[in-house]
This record gives sequence, C-alpha cells and structure tokens, in this order.
Amino acid sequence: MNFVNKIIGEELGIFEKKFAESVKSQTPLLDRIMKYIIKRKGKQLRPMFVFLSAKLHGEINESTYRAAALVELLHTATLVHDDVVDESLERRGFFSINAIWKNKIAVLVGDYLLSKGLLLSTSNDDFEHLHILSEAVKQMSEGELLQIEKARKLNLKEDIYFEIIRNKTASLLSSACSVGAYSTSKDATVTEKMKLFGEKVGIAFQIKDDLFDYGKEDIGKPTGNDIKEKKLTLPLIYTLNNISAAKRRELIYIIKNENKIPHKVKYVIDTVVEAGGIAYAAEKMNEYRDSALQILHSFPETEVRNALEELVRYTTDRKY
Repeated sequence: MNFVNKIIGEELGIFEKKFAESVKSQTPLLDRIMKYIIKRKGKQLRPMFVFLSAKLHGEINESTYRAAALVELLHTATLVHDDVVDESLERRGFFSINAIWKNKIAVLVGDYLLSKGLLLSTSNDDFEHLHILSEAVKQMSEGELLQIEKARKLNLKEDIYFEIIRNKTASLLSSACSVGAYSTSKDATVTEKMKLFGEKVGIAFQIKDDLFDYGKEDIGKPTGNDIKEKKLTLPLIYTLNNISAAKRRELIYIIKNENKIPHKVKYVIDTVVEAGGIAYAAEKMNEYRDSALQILHSFPETEVRNALEELVRYTTDRKY
C-alpha cells in the first residue's frame, strides 16, 4: 500500500496525533488503557477509506479529521465490546482489554469510547457525521444479534448471511466512505454513492476474512476458529447447501457437538474445500470487489482514485 501512503501519509500522521489526543482521560486507569489501545492499533483501514473518500471529492479539512476519529472511536468501541461478548482473550496477537482488566472495565471502556465519539461530533455540530455513524452502529448490533440467533439453529441461507455481514461488517466501512465524502463535498448524491461503494468493499472484506479460516497463513487466529465458534461463513453455507443430506447432517453434528476436536474440525475444512466452498466464496468476493470498483470508476481518474482502487484490491488480496 505504498501508493496509498504516498497520497494520504501526511494526513494519517496528523490523524494519529489527533486521535491520541481525543481519547485522553483525567482518570489514570482509563488513560493507561487508552495508551494500551493506541499502541496496539490495527492497520487503520477505515481512516484510510475516510481520507481517500474525502480527498476524492475535495480538500481534506478539520471536519474530515473528526469524521475519521469518529469512525475509529466507534470501531474500537465495538472491538472492545466484541471481545467481551466472544470471551476472546486476544486481539491482534496481544491480550484483549477484558483479558487484562476483566469484563466490567472492558464494557465501561467501550462505553467511554462511544461517548467520546458522540461528544466529538456534537461539540462541533457534525450532526450529519453522527447521523451516518449512528445508523452504522444500529446495523452492527442488528447484524450481531441476527448472527447469534441463526447460529443456534445452523440453518443459515445465503441471503441471510449477506444480510448479516452487510449489517455487521460492511456498515462501518460503508459509513467511513460516506462520511469522508460528505466532509468535503456536502453533496447527498455523492455521499450515497460512496456509501454503496463502501458497502460492497465491506462485504468483499468479510468474505476474505471467512476464507482465512480455511487457509494456512498466520493471520492472528487459529485455522478453523469460525467452525469452533459455530459461525456459519460463506464457504460453509455453500457446502451445506451443495452436499448430500447425510453428509450435511454429519457436518452439522460436528459443528454443534464436536467443534473443539481438532481432527473433526479438519474434516469439516477438508469437506468444504472438496465441495468447492472456497472457490465459490472467492468468486463472490471478487464480484463484490469488482462491483465496488465499477462505482469508483464512475468518478474521474486521479491519483486519489487510483490509491482508493489500490486499497480496495488490498482488502481482497491481503495475506492477513
């Protein structure tokens, strides 16, 4: 992503300082946790999408920096809360907040991050930013709850899967693109177009994550982790709908009752590969990526558009 960094590297550097400043607290424990979070931040894909979407339609300004901070605050809050819900002790190869400070503090930290996002927007009259991101938070909650509900029965159909990831994963990336575009264009049509662009990228991004569960790369989580957690991802859904009834019952029994036994998990993975689940999911991922690029290409070609295309392709070509 060298070209992306060339186009928005300076803005990302300024953003990091502004973001660190925005989460400071007068409470020593909270400030210590915030520093821990900042030191272990991820690739910052969402702020990148905010800045490139903004720059595609105008000059980056203070409103853009606040938009990127709001996206990152909400994203970080949801990750902290997700780790509590999933009882996960690791995040990006490091101990999660709940692993070190326990669940009660982790929930309160997530709440603090959400409140900082609300204050950042309301204090600067960024009400459209808040509207866009509030819709994303609502969708993320709905997607998570729908996934939990469907996981119990293991009867997920492909259309429900796409509804889940559209809400749970794609909504935040979609919001990052739309709020970035709005911060420089103030144009409702452009904002809506970038929202759809981000949604399609977000869906492709999630399918790539699904595929990692069947790969061999060191991706920060064990292969077969989704199966162990009874998560029905696209490769598995395709497989369950395209094998014999007897084989389907066998896989469902393993997922429900034997999902912690390594050789059983491997058997499920091998079956998914043999049934063409991986190839099908990869094809779908590329369809969504290409659909996103089609929207992007409706704008004039510039260095910024090319950088945005590189970032889109990174989401599907990444190794972790």
